[in-house]
Amino acid sequence: MSLATVETLEVMIGQPELQARIEALAHEIHDQYAGEELLLVGVLKGSFLFLADLCRHLGPNVTVDFVQVSSYGDRKESSGVVQIRKDLDINIEDRHVLLVEDIVDTGLTLQHLRELLAVRRPKSLRVVSLLSKPDARLHHTQIEWVGFEIENEFVVGYGLDYAERYRNLPFIAKLHQAE
Repeated sequence: MSLATVETLEVMIGQPELQARIEALAHEIHDQYAGEELLLVGVLKGSFLFLADLCRHLGPNVTVDFVQVSSYGDRKESSGVVQIRKDLDINIEDRHVLLVEDIVDTGLTLQHLRELLAVRRPKSLRVVSLLSKPDARLHHTQIEWVGFEIENEFVVGYGLDYAERYRNLPFIAKLHQAE
């Protein structure tokens, strides 16, 4: 007989705090681009809620596309191998591109995406990440805007998942497992 794993959640960043920070990030980004057109590239699946809320605050000069990569699968730690599962549909040459990430931990995925997109000659390529785990960083890569720096803990909610679960939570939480 096997025992089921019991999962509990501990809220780290509540919904009001998330929304206030996203609005502030949008103002900073809007000021940076001063009315120029901006292409938001969401990194699926985790960034979709963050991207939607950010996009609503940025105004009408925004278009959206998505890229999907994977280095986790159903695990809580990166495999170290980045796989492209969905590439962009929009040509980014001579466009201002803002890569929208849910979380940057080791930096491997972000480093890979920056290299992949840079060869496509965007006018500019910058990154906004809702969360950053500086203590987990193995690959240095620039992140122009960070919503929150967090400790090196596994988190879920607001787009982030564990085995495709918990994405729909309106807050960020630590996931604790006990058997």
